[in-house]
Amino acid sequence: MSISSEHKHLGKQVTGSLHTVNKLSPIVELNVGGEMYTTTLSTLKKHPGSKLAEMFTGQPKLRTDSEGRFFIDRPGTYFKYILEYLRSNQVPTQCIQDVYKEALFYDIEPLIKQLEDSPQIFGELVARKQFLARVPSYSENIELMIRIARAEAVASRRSSVIVCVVRTEEDAARCQDALNSLDMDKKSVVKFGPWKAAPSISDLLDCIQMDVEAKGYKISFQPHVAEKGFRFKSHDFFYKFLFTWW
Repeated sequence: MSISSEHKHLGKQVTGSLHTVNKLSPIVELNVGGEMYTTTLSTLKKHPGSKLAEMFTGQPKLRTDSEGRFFIDRPGTYFKYILEYLRSNQVPTQCIQDVYKEALFYDIEPLIKQLEDSPQIFGELVARKQFLARVPSYSENIELMIRIARAEAVASRRSSVIVCVVRTEEDAARCQDALNSLDMDKKSVVKFGPWKAAPSISDLLDCIQMDVEAKGYKISFQPHVAEKGFRFKSHDFFYKFLFTWW
């Protein structure tokens, strides 16, 4: 190839590349976490203020895979629900929690609001999360439970954590008296409460189990019965959470 023809060839390559960057095809191929999708540019840009629309506004802000498809490093399984909403305004009825996370990531405000009205998200955000926000140090106590259980898991199939649950200030004082008379290391007892909200102790126990299981642990709980002669009914306050490792 002569120098002049080589320059012409390179010029065509550069021109073609600039054309690809500056003017996207109306048909777009996507690789979302390994799942392949084909859609239109107008569908992706349906909500101009969204992060998804911004990805394809002006010069694309995405890398491409070996086949030239735009790559988005997100779970591909749930992107089909995002696309279906963009195409037909159909709000998904499956995988609500996971689709909600993706809607938040892509910042599709209308979908976010509609999902937040669904029973699953409404119950989690408005009811359960608002309740747990009123339980002092709830998240920290969950992590403390896990640390204690892991520390006691050496060469064992199961390990247990004693939890003290008190709903009122009065119960908190009684619980402290009970702790003083219990034959155990007080540092290994994780205390939840008191709180000012309608849910009961059993509701909080369910929340603890739910959130520990959400981290991948196998867990169950039961009332902790102290030795005879204990001056309070120990099951009024104390519960044993059992972690099963294998």
